[in-house]
Formats: sequence, structure tokens, C-alpha cells
Amino acid sequence: MSAQGPLTGVKVLDMTNVLAGPFAAYQLSLSGADVVKVEVPGGGDLARSLGADSELNKAQLGASFVAQNSGKRSIAVDLKTEEGREAFTALLRSSDVLLENFRPGVLDRLGFGQQMLKELNPRLVYCAISGFGQTGPLRDRPAYDQIVQGLSGMMSSSGTEDSGPLRAGYPVADTLGGMAASFAISSALVERARTNEGSVIDVSMLETAITAMGWVVSNLLVAGQSPVPMGNENFTAAPSGTFMTGAGRINISANKQEQFEALCRYIGRKELAADPRFAEREARKTNREELKLCLEEALAERSAQEWEDGFSTIGVPAGQVLEVSEVLDLAQVRERGLVHEVPNPVDDERKLSVLGNGVRINGTVSTPAAGPPLLGEHTDEILREIGMDQSKIDSLREHGGIV
Repeated sequence: MSAQGPLTGVKVLDMTNVLAGPFAAYQLSLSGADVVKVEVPGGGDLARSLGADSELNKAQLGASFVAQNSGKRSIAVDLKTEEGREAFTALLRSSDVLLENFRPGVLDRLGFGQQMLKELNPRLVYCAISGFGQTGPLRDRPAYDQIVQGLSGMMSSSGTEDSGPLRAGYPVADTLGGMAASFAISSALVERARTNEGSVIDVSMLETAITAMGWVVSNLLVAGQSPVPMGNENFTAAPSGTFMTGAGRINISANKQEQFEALCRYIGRKELAADPRFAEREARKTNREELKLCLEEALAERSAQEWEDGFSTIGVPAGQVLEVSEVLDLAQVRERGLVHEVPNPVDDERKLSVLGNGVRINGTVSTPAAGPPLLGEHTDEILREIGMDQSKIDSLREHGGIV
């Protein structure tokens, strides 16, 4: 079922739930890996019931689940039973990657700690994603995206003095954790090709969030400067932020001197480039509020769309502030094939749309190989692939180990 790509032939056991882990496994699937989603019988991944469409939630195909699990196969295994552990052991022996996002220690208590995994499959790449990592004083705490956004400093550097700290409007910490995991797994598979040995990967969502803050953290570490919430302004330059136009908002990043001068000429305010308050880079940063007022007076003469088109012709980076629906309708996005239509396993008449990953390899778009799986939809198929006959599968099912 996997798509063709650089990870074709790699088998991934995805024991994860909700977002960070499923997102990581989805990236591997888009790159060609055969991702087997190992779920708990009865409810499966919590995301199956999450999303804005109540009918899909009832069918255990919530929009949140569909977004990160298309192209995967599902097997329902109860690891609290002897029969379930037997089936899972057989899966481990034949897999390349195990990905989980339990709290530290959960897999050990189920009988599949690191030492056991190594004994069962020395070539296994084992990746654990957690809020704070497998070590340290916070290792046992539960963590959700918003908790990590707050603890990482992300929120303190967002918003304004009036608004106070603000979280990003989407689960950025979860997503970054998933991206870090998929990158680390891919790297470990390259290493395994050289050494023939597996790896243990410990991904901390908190640490990946902090590292993603790049320049903000560097300013503190290197220059001793703590971040100040500046709303939509860019602390490194001015004019660089969000501006009102005659119709709509536009982001402008005239970070270079020549870009600023070109901007001033294009909007008919070339005198601003000679104004002592704005002539030099540091002066513009000091007087960014006055500069913004001057620019918005001129920008009020046209729409954000008109200004965006015009600025692009003179080499000034600019773009409208769009709604998500407008973004998905952009000719650029449509032509690149980012959105994919996949089958709906419970309604042939209603197709589902999901995102790819924005990556092309040798010109080929990364596309999910199938729609999202029903809970336990592929249990028998997957077990037969690893050599179990139907009588053995029926026996495991009879004793409650699988569904």
C-alpha cells in the first residue's frame, strides 16, 4: 500500500496517537515507507474522534485522524494480553522502525523495553517521542502542544505587550516534534545501512521547540538580549512586518537597504529613504512605528493584492495575509499538487482531501498511497504477510489478542 519513494521497502510500526507521532509516521509514509498503525482495540487513536465533522468522528475517521494517517494500514492489538504480545513480537521481528509516543516507561511495563527490543530485532530503529524526553526531572509529566509552547518560550516571544504571551494558532510544537522524529529516523536508517545495527532515538518536544526558535535563543545566548513580544514586527529589520492597505493586510520584508529604497520609490514616497529617521537600518528599527504610519498612508491607495503584484516586480518581498481557504485556492498551491484526494473507507460518494508534505523528489510529488484506515482494517492481511496462517490468526482473535 505504501507510495513509491526513497523509503520504499522500509516497514514502520506506528504505535503513536493524536499528532506528533502520527505526523512523523505520515512523513515516512509519504516517502514510501509501509506504515503499520498499531492501535488499541475498541477506540484506537484518540484522533479518530477529533475534528470539526461530527459524522466523521462517529465513524472513527475524525478530520484530525484523516490528516495524519492516510496511506497507513491499521492493526488492532491488545498488548495487555499474552496473545496480543505474541502478535506484536512477530511484527517487531519483521519491522525496520518502531515509533511510539507513550510517556517514558510505558513500553517497558508492557514488556517491550529497549533491551527486549534489541534482542528481538538488533536492526530495529526505535524512536520514542515525548514531551520532555526519556530522562530529566520532567520526563514523567504529561505534555500537550500548548504546554510545550508555553514552557519553551515560544509564547513569551509572541503577541504584544498589550496582549501578553500568545500561542501559535496551530500545534506547532507537536508538528516540530514529528518533523524532528522523521528526520532522525531517516538518518538512523542511513546509518544502519552502513553498520547493520539499529538505533534508539529519544525525541523531546520541548527541546525541538526551543531549537526551532533559532535567532531568538541565539540573541540571548550570544548577545544577552531577551526577546520582546513585537506582534507582527520583525525584530531584525524595518520595515518588516504586517501593514494595512486600502483592502486587506500585507506582509512586507524590505530588509536590505536597496529593497527599502525601491519600496519608497514604488509607493511614491522616495523622500522617506532620505529622512534621517529612516535612512539607515538601525534608525529604521528605532523609529519603526513612525515609519509604519508613513508607509500605511501610501499603501491605503491600493489593495494588498495590487501591492503584492507590484512589489514582486521590483524585488521587494511581500505577500498578502490570507485565510486558509484562500491559501488552498492559490494557483501556486494548486499547481504544485499539495492537496490530495483520497478514498473514504465508509462513504464511496464522499472523497477526503489531505495535505502532502511540500516535498518533490526527482520532480515527483509525495502522495499518500491510500485513504485513512478503519480501526483494525488490515489486521489479518498484515499478520499473513509475516507468515501467520489463518488458523493462528483466528486463535489470537478468539483469545482477545487482536481484533
